[in-house]
Amino acid sequence: MAEKILEVEDLKINFRTYNGKVQAIRDISFDLYKGETLAIVGESGSGKSVTTRSLMGLLAKNAEVDHGSIKFRGDEIIGKSEDQMQKLRGAEIAMIFQDPMTSLDPTMKIGQQIAEPLIKHKKMSKKEAWGKALEMMKLVGIPNAEAHINDYPHQFSGGMRQRIVIAIAMINRPEVLIADEPTTALDVTIQAQILDLMKKVQKEINSSIIFITHDLGVVAGMADRVAVMYAGQIIEIGTVDEVFNFPQHPYTWGLLNSMPTTETERGELEAIPGTPPDLLEPPVGDPFAARNKYALAIDEEQKPPFFQLSPTHFAATWLLDERAPEVVPPLEVQKRWARYQAAHPEADRKQAVAVDATAVLGTEDNN
Repeated sequence: MAEKILEVEDLKINFRTYNGKVQAIRDISFDLYKGETLAIVGESGSGKSVTTRSLMGLLAKNAEVDHGSIKFRGDEIIGKSEDQMQKLRGAEIAMIFQDPMTSLDPTMKIGQQIAEPLIKHKKMSKKEAWGKALEMMKLVGIPNAEAHINDYPHQFSGGMRQRIVIAIAMINRPEVLIADEPTTALDVTIQAQILDLMKKVQKEINSSIIFITHDLGVVAGMADRVAVMYAGQIIEIGTVDEVFNFPQHPYTWGLLNSMPTTETERGELEAIPGTPPDLLEPPVGDPFAARNKYALAIDEEQKPPFFQLSPTHFAATWLLDERAPEVVPPLEVQKRWARYQAAHPEADRKQAVAVDATAVLGTEDNN
């Protein structure tokens, strides 16, 4: 079994506002294993970034952790002082932010910015740290690194700036790397290069990655496991193969059905109707019920438990209850199911078993 690096259990985070408490994260649990990539996907506002910022203690001043636990290598993070968190940030847990121009200091040479974490955390001399910075620049694919180590951020293209941000995040060989939509502002060609680079550097330093995105196409080639978030909750989690090819939650169906593939015919894509719920007053039952054409009466009254389909696959939907009627998912999802079940004859959604939400912790990764 792979070594467990991170455990998030029963986490709930609120934001205090003039209108009341926004329940941004509502009782989520997941784990992260050594060397794996866990993708967290969902619409804007689903809680992806808030979840990962809580891992680094970077929440806004009006945020409060209502309850829950975040353990890094068995050590509780919640409640640590700012000084204690600063020792973790950049050394053990690092983050690649979405926009490199807001992440980089425009007044500092990039060599200095890459070397700074080594000087702060490793107490290296400036000369040694700059030497390591040069090595990292070459590793992340910055051409003619010796000539550009004294350049400033504005002298680089968007793709090169993102490489610099990756170099800064990885210079201390962190155990956990959080990538917050790192390719959103890049064109498709540069996006592919950055994703290949992240996989290469991950293999080089054997780090674990939490990859935040709303782009399922990126997830398919990047992640080992996928957690689907909606309205501050994880509503489905499993391996990439399970979530992409044997999805069970109607929200996951909607995400996949709105994503073009090489087999998609003209006019087949469908958007998910409606908007996410107001988290000042979250729904009592399934938060997706109001947008879900497959919703049952109980979805309006009671939150669904997680149903376990395999040792690694869980989905929170009443459609998996043995008392639920049979529903016909979108055609694209039916095709995915057929391919998956042909390769995995043992897969049977009728055998799903209701489990406690925290059961997603402790599942063994299939890497």
